[in-house]
Amino acid sequence: MAKEKKVGKSILQSDALLEYILKTSAYPKEHEQLAEIRKVTVQKYPFLCIMNVSIDEAQFISLLLKLMNAKKTIELGVFTGYSLLTTALALPEDGKITSIDIDKEAYECGLPCIKKAGVEYKINFIQSDGITALNSIIDNGKEGGSYDFAFVDADKENYVKYHEKLLKLVKIGGLIAYDNTLWFGSVAHSEKDPYPIPKWIRIHQPTLLKFNEFLANDTRVESTILSLGDGLTLCRRLK
Repeated sequence: MAKEKKVGKSILQSDALLEYILKTSAYPKEHEQLAEIRKVTVQKYPFLCIMNVSIDEAQFISLLLKLMNAKKTIELGVFTGYSLLTTALALPEDGKITSIDIDKEAYECGLPCIKKAGVEYKINFIQSDGITALNSIIDNGKEGGSYDFAFVDADKENYVKYHEKLLKLVKIGGLIAYDNTLWFGSVAHSEKDPYPIPKWIRIHQPTLLKFNEFLANDTRVESTILSLGDGLTLCRRLK
């Protein structure tokens, strides 16, 4: 029986190259409380800690938000808050983040770090599933086209539904970012490859393949897939 290929968060084929990037660029500039969130996440969720965005991806998002002069963002899928704290640190003093996750316990795991960083006041955490929360925000009729940036790292089977709703909330020219769109590199997997992909990855592979094709044909946005983490897709709303 063929062995399953070792799976990591990064899609880079060279572990040495990833280590070089992290040691040279990522770790030296990582905020103290972001490093602390990584630590407490591993302690509390040793098998789920991979759900947090990678450090290099988070730093890219931080730079992007600053270049955009973003002030109002929305995040679907918080977990322990690594990407959330990244965003809060990048936004100006009057910046605001609407963060949505059904798991408040995981959010509260990283909350002490967010408080230590002094940016909790920028965050409005909503404990809810993504569809219900987005529908509520849309239905209030006050926030359409008002968000500069949206980050989605939630249940993959609802990515298309989230996209349709976020297009109503993110302003024209604003960005929507989708995490995990290369899904540990499995989107390029062929049955002829010598190593099978693990079952827990294979389950969501078709979903990400369809979503990537959907975005490629969506004329309402211009999009690109970046090989950060296990794939980050940026969509700029055109209409």
